[in-house]
Amino acid sequence: MIYYTNLIIDIVFLKFNCLKMQNLKNRWGIKSNLQLLLIFIVFAINGSFAAWVAKPITLFLNISPENMSPFLFWPIRIILIFPIYQLTLPLVGFIFGQFNFFWNFEKKFLSRIGLGFLFKDKKRN
Repeated sequence: MIYYTNLIIDIVFLKFNCLKMQNLKNRWGIKSNLQLLLIFIVFAINGSFAAWVAKPITLFLNISPENMSPFLFWPIRIILIFPIYQLTLPLVGFIFGQFNFFWNFEKKFLSRIGLGFLFKDKKRN
């Protein structure tokens, strides 16, 4: 009896997750599950890559938990990782063949935080 109950719960959650994935595909204009998988892989790799790239930069700037309070170090490190993440996201996306998606994603994101002027087209009259 417990086995069948767990099976029913698993089927319900699977259906729910499939609907959520379909909503993401529709929202992002993605046609295939493979493209969705590649996008998730790029997000995962880029987070680790941005943190990895930030480490030598913090060492170069002599920013470390030994030099300063952890309450100061970690916010500075996170603030440093943020632009690195934004710069490397289209690059990692390019490696996985998803440059157009991530370029549009970056433009939309940066516009939302007030940096949209960087991408405005200059139209001639």
